[in-house]
Amino acid sequence: MDTEQKGWRQHNETNSLADVHSSVQVPVGAGFFKTLKAYLGPGLMVAVGYMDPGNWATDIAGGAQFGYRLLSVVLISNLFAILLQHLALKLGIATGRDLAQACRDHYSHPVAFGLWLLAEIAIAATDLAEVIGSAIALNLLFGLPLTIGILITVLDVLLLLFLQNKGFQLIERIVASLIFLIVACFGYELLVSQPSVRDIVDGLLPRPEIVTNPGMLYIAIGILGATVMPHNLYLHSSIVQTRDFGRDNAGRKSAIKFATIDSTVSLFLAFFINAAILILAAAAFHTTGNQQVADITDAYHLLEPILGVKMAGILFAVALLASGQNSTLTGTLAGQIVMEGFLHLQIKPWLRRLITRLVAVVPALVVAILYGEQGTSELLVLSQVILSLQLSFAVVPLVKFTCDKVKMGPFVNPAWMKSLSWLVAVVIITLNLYLLWDTLL
Repeated sequence: MDTEQKGWRQHNETNSLADVHSSVQVPVGAGFFKTLKAYLGPGLMVAVGYMDPGNWATDIAGGAQFGYRLLSVVLISNLFAILLQHLALKLGIATGRDLAQACRDHYSHPVAFGLWLLAEIAIAATDLAEVIGSAIALNLLFGLPLTIGILITVLDVLLLLFLQNKGFQLIERIVASLIFLIVACFGYELLVSQPSVRDIVDGLLPRPEIVTNPGMLYIAIGILGATVMPHNLYLHSSIVQTRDFGRDNAGRKSAIKFATIDSTVSLFLAFFINAAILILAAAAFHTTGNQQVADITDAYHLLEPILGVKMAGILFAVALLASGQNSTLTGTLAGQIVMEGFLHLQIKPWLRRLITRLVAVVPALVVAILYGEQGTSELLVLSQVILSLQLSFAVVPLVKFTCDKVKMGPFVNPAWMKSLSWLVAVVIITLNLYLLWDTLL
């Protein structure tokens, strides 16, 4: 029996994202860099989820209130992300299944259906952050009311439909271009804000008060939820299969190596952006007595007068708009993967996108009308807490599958990685239980 089919309750019947499966050619017998070039792309698409507007809200709040002290949480979250995305890509390459298909093929129908519902909630929360972030950016740049900006975000369904028809690598290139635009904007912001290098280095070291201070812990868990995204685990396990690598053990081993390099380098880019947002908030707000700044709109309006640089606010909003549009592209694919993988249900991508976007638009629109900017900012932070609570239900199956010798064959996690993976899973579960307890009581 094929390695891909061992150890599962049922056989995998379809390829993940069948229309683009194995569509990107990988050169045979080429050198290291030519081969790596063929694998570059999926990592950047995954990294997008680690720099979406939800991250901005939690990073700004953390930097403004607590200075550089939560930088260690951003770093630890990023290291968690590197490990978990490695497991996701390894699952996809080794078994020929994305995480959604693996859950469907392993668990009973009721359990798989429950996991599907939780995944859909996570994607809706992600989409909510994208809708609000894009609407805020349009408001800041062009003065459009939040309600109009939220309605405009529905139109990106047409944009995605157009791009999907032009090939998978075009989407990857657009995502990469927008990421480098965001990096350039924040590189400039850091230069003009002149943060303390000593405080940055000190902030990268974990400290006990992160756990003992309830306010700091709440934002720290929000950063974790905003950084390690549940939908990214489903996404990555699928899009690595767009590469046309050899479906034997040698081909899979090579694919895992190059996909891991792509993923790790891309996630360090995401770390730079998240750290830059928190550092900018610490340098511009915390050290100037503006610790009350806790949302994107306040940050935009205060950057220019505090830093004394005219372009500071504009580039901040441009980066936010690029972040929201980037997340739109990858969030759509994740929604398609989850629905097809769990339910074996294929619907037209534009219809799937429209349904997902409307689920996010309705609450965002209601809150914008009733509570204005303050309400939408609080909704943005809440969406990240929801994501954090959903994370365990994607992480535990992923760790379980990749630690299973029968399912993974020669690609099963080695002993040290098994221990580390379960430790990360336990930390995530513990933090989420604490957050749930604290929220309810």
